[in-house]
Amino acid sequence: MASVKIFGSPTSAEVARVLTCLFEKDVEFQLIRVDTYRGPQRMPEYLKLQPRGEALTFEDGKLTLVESRKICRHIAENYPEQGYKDLLGAGALERATIEQWLQTEEHSFDPPCSDLVFSLAFNPKLDEEWVKNNNSKKELDKVLDIYEQRLKETRYLAGDKFTLADLSHLPNTHRLASDKRCKALFEKRSNVNRWWGEISRRASWQKVVAMQQEPPPMV
Repeated sequence: MASVKIFGSPTSAEVARVLTCLFEKDVEFQLIRVDTYRGPQRMPEYLKLQPRGEALTFEDGKLTLVESRKICRHIAENYPEQGYKDLLGAGALERATIEQWLQTEEHSFDPPCSDLVFSLAFNPKLDEEWVKNNNSKKELDKVLDIYEQRLKETRYLAGDKFTLADLSHLPNTHRLASDKRCKALFEKRSNVNRWWGEISRRASWQKVVAMQQEPPPMV
């Protein structure tokens, strides 16, 4: 049985990020889906790890982690010879550049992106005019303008190789790029659009998308 276990739903951005990393690194894992478990129905095994029932729990042997980007770093660092080998770069300089863009994703890109994702998901009646005037959309515009300039110079955010800096963007960008109310955010920027096309076609991400479309387990 695999020593790596994931508790959560592939539809969660946090879980999807980790699953993509595991597929990239060709790490065997067991997914314990907890899509429909709420309150007293939560599995006791899961509640021992996450008493408050957060979206993600990761186990690797005796190690337990709950933050997706930290988990991805752990996977890339602890399985260096498996699967795709460039997620964290080949040296200190490359790693520093990757970390810089990971920080940008976490603190500048993800907050407005997540806000848009949740707003649109919970209120499907919101239209393109609402998106146009939304403050989170305006913040995301500023970040994507920076990305557009960067991607004019490099194939991927941290250089000419796909890394964790790109991988970390996949879950929430997928939601917005697939929504007709938001897809213009990416399509109108030629370099961002090219970048998104490349990273979203990776086999690892396509596997996660397929998992997201599977029905949740029966309780």
